[in-house]
Amino acid sequence: MINTSYEKTCRELLEIADVQINGDRPWDIQVHNPAVYKRILSQGSLGLGESYMDNWWDCKAIDEFINKILRAELDKQVRNISHLFNILKLKLTNPQRRKSFEIGERHYDIGNDLFSFMLDKRMVYTCAYWKNAKNLDEAQENKLRLTCEKLKLKSGMRVLDIGCGWGSFLKYAAENYGIKGVGITVSKEQVEFGKQLCKGFDIEIRYEDYEDVNEKFDRIVSLGMFEHVGYNNYIKYMKIVDKCLNENGLFLLHTIGTKNPRGGTDPWLNKYIFPKGFLPSLRQIIKTSEDLFILEDLHNLSINYDKTLLAWHNNFIKSLEKLKDKYSERFKRMWEFYLLLCAGAFRARNIQVWQIVFSKGRIRDYESVR
Repeated sequence: MINTSYEKTCRELLEIADVQINGDRPWDIQVHNPAVYKRILSQGSLGLGESYMDNWWDCKAIDEFINKILRAELDKQVRNISHLFNILKLKLTNPQRRKSFEIGERHYDIGNDLFSFMLDKRMVYTCAYWKNAKNLDEAQENKLRLTCEKLKLKSGMRVLDIGCGWGSFLKYAAENYGIKGVGITVSKEQVEFGKQLCKGFDIEIRYEDYEDVNEKFDRIVSLGMFEHVGYNNYIKYMKIVDKCLNENGLFLLHTIGTKNPRGGTDPWLNKYIFPKGFLPSLRQIIKTSEDLFILEDLHNLSINYDKTLLAWHNNFIKSLEKLKDKYSERFKRMWEFYLLLCAGAFRARNIQVWQIVFSKGRIRDYESVR
């Protein structure tokens, strides 16, 4: 028999966020298994996500449901001790040390078919820039152009892309600015597909970790990779960038981050989507870079990521018929929850995405670009 006190507690908490159980609004949740109340209260975010994967509850607008509970700070009221222990563990240990290839296997090697259906035509798996854009393709081209302009790219420059994905940024920069590029990724699937996409350009896509790079570049860019570096490796990462960047070079860091000064990541996302991930705080980034670099520009793109994730979700749902033979119903629910959980978190402003431009102080006339 289910203890009704768990349900009562959940109802009272959800009322604070204007969410009803079995209500008729899009953000109200529909409960299929009453055991979900205890599971969520005892396991927090992990229990919420896993119970959705198990079909214990549904919601027409998961993104708005997440937005409402985060804005009401319900996560703080049900955050269990295991989440706090996880943050402490990530700081005191170094789970990312020489294990970066695991994220490639666990996430980015899921299948190029999934990502090609979900993403834009250039295969950009980071936040788009929706200013004056009518669709995802235009928004991602906007972001690529914005990034190139911030880096002040010129023909013949040698550019390193740390965590290059399928080579979308380097290909765009080579097409439009005439650069020569080296992209590194820890995903074998991305390397093979990226080499095909970048064929015909002076671009090399390597299966390589950032720790092993030992060359000089005019520009270095990292779009959506820093989330996998880990708190204890930030200084080492910055020193490697410093070593590889020419004295008059520029480094653009594009990363998701958190307003939580402890940093960390969501337990469910850590288990199912981005193993051993760790979202930095702005304070942590500044602290580990200030002895090496001058911060030339800081741009918060967060409002753009909500819309980007919804576009990815829409593409994913449209492609389910084509993907059904390869991916299970449980995977479908997991992936949908991932995209909408993140959209809701960006909408609630619990997580951010920043583009930060660094120099070594040799450029005296840097001007910000928007």
